[in-house]
Amino acid sequence: MGDLVPAGGTGTRWVRFAAPTVAAVVWFLLPRPHKRGLAVRAVLALALTAGLLHDDPRPFAVDPLSPALFRHAADNGFPSDHTAYAAAVSQLVLTVRRRIGLVLFACSVIGGSARVAATVHQQDIVAGLLVAVAAVALTALVCSFVDRRRSAARDHGPAVPVA
Repeated sequence: MGDLVPAGGTGTRWVRFAAPTVAAVVWFLLPRPHKRGLAVRAVLALALTAGLLHDDPRPFAVDPLSPALFRHAADNGFPSDHTAYAAAVSQLVLTVRRRIGLVLFACSVIGGSARVAATVHQQDIVAGLLVAVAAVALTALVCSFVDRRRSAARDHGPAVPVA
């Protein structure tokens, strides 16, 4: 695993690349009707995850006795972007490939925990996990609603105006 750990890093950067790579492979292997739904849910979930507004300083920025184990900007750490992103991708993959999704979710927890150990996050990783689960659930509800509306419109044909 030596080449997966960048100089000065904690070894969690690979999650940013591994999660979408595995998700892309799953997407390519899906039957055509499922591809569009997964892609739409992924875009919506990631947009919802990235759009959160809350400010919580990183542990090393407020406690001089807890220096970060690697160089990191002292910006907003809430929620953990790495954890939220990886967890969102894992939840999306989980809907179509359960085992792979569970492995990716475990990777997001491990990656987030490593960032806590490196003192660049605190409870922010739990928030990242919860945000991802909520974003994917909300996106699934929206997609389900849209699918039902489209199906109903297809079954009843175009609306005819009443004269």
